[in-house]
Amino acid sequence: MKCTTVRKNLAGYLDDALIGEERVRERIAIREHLEFCGGCREELQRFRKLAVLLSRMPKAVPPADLAVRIKVAAAQAQQSQDWAMRWRHFRDHAGIVLENVFRPLTVPATGGFLSAMLIFILALQMIVPGITLRAVENDVPINLMHPARLVSLSDYPESWAPEKDDTELSLPHGLLLDVTVDASGHMTDYQILSGPTSAELRHQLDQMLLFSRFSPMLSFGRPTAGGHVVVSFSAVRVRG
Repeated sequence: MKCTTVRKNLAGYLDDALIGEERVRERIAIREHLEFCGGCREELQRFRKLAVLLSRMPKAVPPADLAVRIKVAAAQAQQSQDWAMRWRHFRDHAGIVLENVFRPLTVPATGGFLSAMLIFILALQMIVPGITLRAVENDVPINLMHPARLVSLSDYPESWAPEKDDTELSLPHGLLLDVTVDASGHMTDYQILSGPTSAELRHQLDQMLLFSRFSPMLSFGRPTAGGHVVVSFSAVRVRG
């Protein structure tokens, strides 16, 4: 038997732990080897001294509540593991539920995105330069506010401007009025912005504007009072 094999089994040989038929033969072989090998005998002596030293050491006495403390620690560890296992189970279950809920929505969402892209491309082709969009007949403007305007000016009275105001009326701006129109298209008030302001002229303007036709202001397509129309007049007299 080699020394390496003997030294590996010296602890069992010293403690008499080699039992069984095979172990008995191995023990006999180790004893025969020790009779002729001084190095292995010295190693065996060191094992014996170590065993004596260990036997002289005081034995550690465990605390009286050691068993209780072990049981409490085991219970706490088991409880923490239970919560961790519950959390993992809940997380896995929630993941499966969410996947089953949102998976059918992926195909409609993809289809909706493609539809939106198709509509955008069609709209872009309609508004690019070179394409004319025709208006629908009798279409109503959809602007938020549509201003009032003059439809027709009354011919009454035939001579409305006094000759004494010809100088002011012949100026570039002449007579400039700001006319207020109600929801029915009638004049409710006016203000002279520039030009003559005589009482005779005002009387004639009252008669003219009263019989004139206006288009009222439109708010969301509905006639609304409070619209303003700016009207300009000038006088040119031909003398024969």
